[in-house]
Amino acid sequence: MDALLIAADSALRTVFANHHANRLNPSHAIATAMTEAEKREAAALMRVNHVGEVCAQALYTAQALATRDVALRQHLTEACNEETDHLAWTEERLKELGGRTSLLNPLWYVGAFGIGYAAAKLGGDRVSLGFVVETERQVEAHLQSHMHQLPEKDTASRAIVATMKADEARHAQEALAAGATELPAPIKGLMKLAAKVMTTVAHRI
Repeated sequence: MDALLIAADSALRTVFANHHANRLNPSHAIATAMTEAEKREAAALMRVNHVGEVCAQALYTAQALATRDVALRQHLTEACNEETDHLAWTEERLKELGGRTSLLNPLWYVGAFGIGYAAAKLGGDRVSLGFVVETERQVEAHLQSHMHQLPEKDTASRAIVATMKADEARHAQEALAAGATELPAPIKGLMKLAAKVMTTVAHRI
């Protein structure tokens, strides 16, 4: 029951609460001057990144709820807490750019939570960690693409994305070290397809 209450609290906080980072925002004290068009595009990209962090929260929370391994649950919870920094940073940057978070965040959360829970329950801890590895690898590649898409003047958003990218790479390595198994190619392909749908929709809504 305690685990369920914690998972429910995490869901509500992720989707509806304002977030506060434990680490200093990488964009702190970085001033940027951009056109309105550049701000709109940067905001759209940062909204996509925010959605990715909402999904990461859901994934880690679901897997922590599903596992019976106390050490693994602690590992997943700590990773989830670190991802909260990313939520806070992207939210703050969106406000600075005059943008908003995705209107579909509750839907994104539910979908990612379902995938994470099913993977952990049906495949076990090694498959669950395999989902973490593949998710983080895809997110890392996605963030790298944003480094090319963000306006050159937007050094603030670039600083945030660069730090997030480094964190995601580390999370993937930690999951590998914890015993993750490599996912089959068809599963990886489906994950990429789902991510493509999410990023395309979140860019606009």
